[in-house]
Amino acid sequence: MVAVIAAYRPELASVRSLARGLQECGIDVLVADDASPVTFDRTLAELEHEPIRIKRFATNRGIARSLNAGLAFANERGASWLLTMDQDSALQDDYVQDLLSSLPEGESDAGDRQAPRVGAIGAAHIHDARAGFGYPVRRRGPFTVTDEVMQSGTLWSVTALNEVGGFDEVLAIDAVDAAACLALRKSGYLITVAPGTRLTHHLGHTRPVTVLGRQVLSTGHGPSRRETMMRNRLRLLPAEFSQSPTQAFRTMRRLALNTALAVTVEEGRWANAKGSLRGLFPRQRRT
Repeated sequence: MVAVIAAYRPELASVRSLARGLQECGIDVLVADDASPVTFDRTLAELEHEPIRIKRFATNRGIARSLNAGLAFANERGASWLLTMDQDSALQDDYVQDLLSSLPEGESDAGDRQAPRVGAIGAAHIHDARAGFGYPVRRRGPFTVTDEVMQSGTLWSVTALNEVGGFDEVLAIDAVDAAACLALRKSGYLITVAPGTRLTHHLGHTRPVTVLGRQVLSTGHGPSRRETMMRNRLRLLPAEFSQSPTQAFRTMRRLALNTALAVTVEEGRWANAKGSLRGLFPRQRRT
């Protein structure tokens, strides 16, 4: 097993702590830096003193490329599983083992192709100091399955990722994990969660907001992220609807609610509205 930590403007202490914790579990670690400014040269140089592989990109192109660097690292090392991590996530003790323990005895990604195959294993609950969420799940035989998981803290079958071509770099950042889950499900793989597991993940500017007596998460993303979130999610919608109309409805409901919060209760409401409209009606690139 190997792990990739996708980094941009990394904070030395948190990345070092995360990498060391993984190494103590016998996991080889790659830190893939998405073209951080030169002011972070010292931080990355400090990490190079650790027994960590560092991959630095010269131009910023989003998290998908960093995750694919992790996939290449996994193939190089002959690993069966790739753990993808954000730099601002933290793992509980025995987290990785708990993910693997959710597999039935004898289950592997190289098993009988007629039997259900696991493409990804995610945490059951994502938590930070202010908010958290879980996935809608259902049982399928011995598995607890869902339709998509967040990439941070998820174990991906290397065989499965190779089969679907890795992570979609055209999407760059938003919905990269959703697209990978769609591709895996299309190829007959299951997206599962490990019951009882929890990932601590800093959710950025996310904060809980009460709407009609129900608590929802306001993401606090800026206009440019609003544009890519809208564009990428709409791009994936036809494939998502063909696989699971229920999941497609959940996605659109979540996107509509997040957009409504962005233009009503968050800062920069007018700029957020314009960003969302750009994503809703993307310009065609001239050739």
